[in-house]
Formats: sequence, C-alpha cells, structure tokens
Amino acid sequence: MLEDSVDPAMLRHHGDVEARPGMLDFAVNVQGLAPPTWLRERLAARLADLGRYPSADDEHAARTAVAARHGRSPDEVLLLAGAAEGFAMLPRLASRLAAVIHPSFTEPELALREAGVPVTRVILERPYTLDPTLVPDEADLVVLGNPTNPTSILHPAETIQALRRPGRIIVVDEAFADAVVGIATGSAASETPSTINGLAGSGEDLVDARSAGPVAGEPESLAGLPAPDVIVLRSLTKTWALAGLRCGYALGAPEILARLTHGRPHWPLGTLQLEAIIATAEPSAVAESRRYADRIATDRTAMIDRLTGLGLDVHTPATGPFLLLHVPDGALLRKRLADRAIAVRRADTFPGLGPDHLRVAVRGIAEVDRLIEAMRAALW
Repeated sequence: MLEDSVDPAMLRHHGDVEARPGMLDFAVNVQGLAPPTWLRERLAARLADLGRYPSADDEHAARTAVAARHGRSPDEVLLLAGAAEGFAMLPRLASRLAAVIHPSFTEPELALREAGVPVTRVILERPYTLDPTLVPDEADLVVLGNPTNPTSILHPAETIQALRRPGRIIVVDEAFADAVVGIATGSAASETPSTINGLAGSGEDLVDARSAGPVAGEPESLAGLPAPDVIVLRSLTKTWALAGLRCGYALGAPEILARLTHGRPHWPLGTLQLEAIIATAEPSAVAESRRYADRIATDRTAMIDRLTGLGLDVHTPATGPFLLLHVPDGALLRKRLADRAIAVRRADTFPGLGPDHLRVAVRGIAEVDRLIEAMRAALW
C-alpha cells in the first residue's frame, strides 16, 4: 500500500539542519565534536597513503576486524560508507511490499519509495511496543530500528525474530546498539530449535538462532546472528564522532549481501574509512565504547530527572543516547530555544509523531544546565 500523502521532504529531514554553527547542539546524536585523540592519530598516520587506491588488503583487514568483533565470518560483512548507504541499497532486494516500523529513522522508507518499492507503514502507538502481528503477512521486507530513533525504545531480540517468515527479510538498524548498556536477558539464547518463532521445519535456510547469544553491553542485538534472512546495519558515526567520514557496515548472509552490492562501483570506501572501521572494531575500542555507554546511561538518568522536574513528558524507558519529549506547543518551544542558541530536533517528521514531540540528545551536566535554564525561560 502506498500512502499518497507522504512528503519526501519530511522523510529527508535530519537533525543536522536544526543546529546552526555556534548553537548548543541537542539536535544531533553524535557524541562529541571530534573523534578521540587516539583515533585521530590513527587516521592521520594514513594520510601519506592517500596517493594510492584503497588496497584489497585494507578492505579484507576491515572485514576481518568487524567479523571478529561480532563473531561472524568476513564474508558476512559488508563495509559501507555510513549506514545510510546500506539503506540506499535496500531496493536491490526487489521487495514486493516493504513494511517499515515507525516511529523510526526515515531514511530507509525514503530510499525504498524513491526506487518505486511499495511501502506500508506499521505505526506503533505509545509506549511503542513492537507487535509482530501488526506487520502484514504479505510484507517480504521489514525494516526497524533497535534501539529505535527517536523513541529510545529497545525491542527484545526474540520479538524481532518473531517477525521472521519464509521468504521475508528483516533489516535491523542498530546504529545506536553500542550505546546501550547491560547484558541481554530472555534473548534467542533461551529458545530451542523446535519453538523459535515457529520456523522449525520450514527449510534448511532457517537457522537455530541460539547462536546469536546475549552480547555483553549490547543487549537485544542481532549482530551475532548468522541467519539467512536477517540484515543488521551498524554505524560508526554516533559513538566515534565520525559523521564527516561516513563509516558503517552491514552483517548478513553472503548471498543477501551480494544482492545489496550488485552494481556497486569499485573502491566504494576510501583508505581513511577502512582504517576507522579497523580501529574501532579492535577490542580496546569496543571496551572504550562500553565506557561511553555507561557514561551516557548516567547522563540520561540525570537528564530525565531534570526534564521531568520541569513538568515535561519524557518517554521512558529510554535506552539510547537521546530522549523523546512531548511538550506544550513544540514548534514555539523550538523557536524560543533556537533564539537562545540551543538546537533540539523536531520530531513531527517521524511518522506517528506530532508537532509537540521533540527529540533531545543526551548530554553532560554543563550542557543540560543550559538547556534546563533555557527551557524554564521559554515555558514560562
């Protein structure tokens, strides 16, 4: 089903356009203004290599590093110029009907629609609990985020796997998975081959998902699941402040990844992108990302308390590095905050949300002090 009222400009709207130079930025979810020093040094050390084309060795090293990080094989890794490139590839799966679960990041829907793929929206009502029965049986492609932007909801892995059907591909946008703390419980590791998602006996290509297992620090992630019908997209943009370098990757069965890359140009990633992927997949970097996630969780709890102290409606539970607010007269509040050089993300561009919804990135005490002061002045 194709909704005639869809506005492509709304789907293409992202938080970066809200934050003008010099503003305090709560609109974009990137952590920090620049990559950490050690990562900048790793990248700077490769500048002398830019006169050569990216090598096959670098590409293989990057796939191998990502594979080791997630317990996959290198042929299950597709390196991307940002997760957005992965969304742009989705039309190559030739879906007859794609279901996009909202509210969520809008770029996948836009890419599918622009390629002429029929799209149906599955809009979750608050508290935004994923219900697999809402997805039409005829949908052969399902796209969702986990944790979801902008609701900050983390869907259980077993609920996502309940979306699986013979002939259907599931695409999970895990751009913020490395910012989630804790250890998964009730995940696919507790299921048995005879019961998981009703898939037993439906063909050799439907695997036992116990191999995904719980991942320390990345609860409910399907990144380690070697399933033939699940694609997981990851981004380096947010945690590592690499928005300007465009780095990411997809995890999936080699056969599906080959379909995504059909017609892709040679040398799709540059030397610096490959180096960034290698560097951030190393165990020391993964451990550092866990520390970032712990800090985000602490800052998020404090930020929730302060925003609710103003009488604002903050959607909880929240697991990502951002919060969804429901406020009185959202458009006016955004303008008043902008007049005070503070940028927040309008959320009415996300299907299922309205003009009184705003998204704010999780920030530290000093930044939140300024936000709270400005909000108090703007609200009263």
